[in-house]
Amino acid sequence: MFLYQPTKGYIYNSDSIFLYDFISSFKPRGELLDVGCGVGIISLLLTRDFNIKSSIIDKQKNMLQYAIYNYKINSLRVDSYLGDFIDIKIEKRFDFIVSNPPFYSSSVTQSNNMELNIARYAHHLPIEGFIKKVKDILKPRGRFIFCYDAKQIDKILYNLIKYKINPEVLRFVHSKVDRASKLVMIMARTNSKSMMKIEPPLIVFDSNNSYTKEAKGAFSRASTYNIKGDI
Repeated sequence: MFLYQPTKGYIYNSDSIFLYDFISSFKPRGELLDVGCGVGIISLLLTRDFNIKSSIIDKQKNMLQYAIYNYKINSLRVDSYLGDFIDIKIEKRFDFIVSNPPFYSSSVTQSNNMELNIARYAHHLPIEGFIKKVKDILKPRGRFIFCYDAKQIDKILYNLIKYKINPEVLRFVHSKVDRASKLVMIMARTNSKSMMKIEPPLIVFDSNNSYTKEAKGAFSRASTYNIKGDI
């Protein structure tokens, strides 16, 4: 799959590939919404691999244009929304809502590049408002699958439970087996009473600083070819 990305500004990283692989394990179907889609990497791969009808939303016009273009060149269809996810009015409901949202703390030194700033920092999509809006547009038994800063797992679980989206599956990502986790992937579901399952961690690099077999498998299944250029 070919993907165009901006020559300057935000480009996706391995987090999106690992999240795509995690979402794939739940075999998405029906209506899917990708929140903060960027160039469209996550929903593009899922649309390629599964029988879904995809919608995308981003508050940055430039990013949304890249995503729409990437769908077009890969002969895939998509509905798109431009605007702030929390504020925008969306009439339909979704079976799956997926997202690699901005989650860096606003207390750290921030980029002066506005595109990067919007893509990275949590104040552009506050976690409580994000989860509340997700609940409003998820179908009964709908799934919300996303990744977030592992250090903020307390806030994530608190707000999911508060808005009655039951966290069913958690998987932490570690750069190495002896390193603290910086990323957690979560599958939560409305109208669920299942106990939470914590899966074995995803380890990205081995002791020789090479990708582990599982990480390599995720990249292989994604099979993306990136092109930096203006559209």
